[in-house]
Amino acid sequence: MSSSTSSIQTKKSLKSRLREGENLYGLFLLSLSPEIAEIAAFSGYDFIIIDLEHGAGGIREAVNCIRAIEAAGCSAVVRVPDITQAWAKKALDLGTAGIMFPMVENGRSASDAVSFCRYRPDGVRGCAYSVVRDSKFGFDEAYLANYIDNLLVMCQIESEEGVKNVNEIVAVDGVDCVMMGPRDLSASLGLLHDPGNPTVKSALKTAETAVLASDPVRGGAYLAGMATAQDTPMDLWARGYHVVLGSADVSLFKKAAVDDVKANKKA
Repeated sequence: MSSSTSSIQTKKSLKSRLREGENLYGLFLLSLSPEIAEIAAFSGYDFIIIDLEHGAGGIREAVNCIRAIEAAGCSAVVRVPDITQAWAKKALDLGTAGIMFPMVENGRSASDAVSFCRYRPDGVRGCAYSVVRDSKFGFDEAYLANYIDNLLVMCQIESEEGVKNVNEIVAVDGVDCVMMGPRDLSASLGLLHDPGNPTVKSALKTAETAVLASDPVRGGAYLAGMATAQDTPMDLWARGYHVVLGSADVSLFKKAAVDDVKANKKA
């Protein structure tokens, strides 16, 4: 091994930690602020999801956040806006520990998502591994042997159709984690303003049960979800979730700002 590669420091991948039985707690980053990302990473989250679906930023902002998160000893995941080869390629080349695909509704879309993450002959990812950050710009000589094991592929089920097809989504080789999307799910059920409706809870339970019945070691998937007003992190842990997102950076700042004004602004 060359001196350049021998000095590269590595940490356990998110996938490895899940395989070893760890539960992971994370945060959504919508501001795409490197400073906020770094503060969150130092706070003790296991991972931070850089949200390119709803966040106010793009690839350049994302890579700066990844650098800040990694410098603080944490792991970064990127949520792409949709299931496309172009977005997946851009996100993966940044050197993220995981990728999340939104609105996965059937096995075909899950298979497409996985294929976008793998080089031929296992997929269709474009080959620029010698010059991109994911391979440490070519310094990581073991990159091609390890990149699949080091990447956590997450697919979101957030529609009635996705719940209907949960078993075929979970069965797709390469889908490591299935993430529930309760807000979009409630909207797809015609209950946008009533996410706590029993119909929504029943649909969530159907998907949760299917994912938990799978064996991640034998091709199944881990279960992930985001806490809401209806389901606290403790509720999700109690139902067997392996991965929980507690909040988003903008939500935490909003609450802190409102509480500060209420407590300290002089009338």
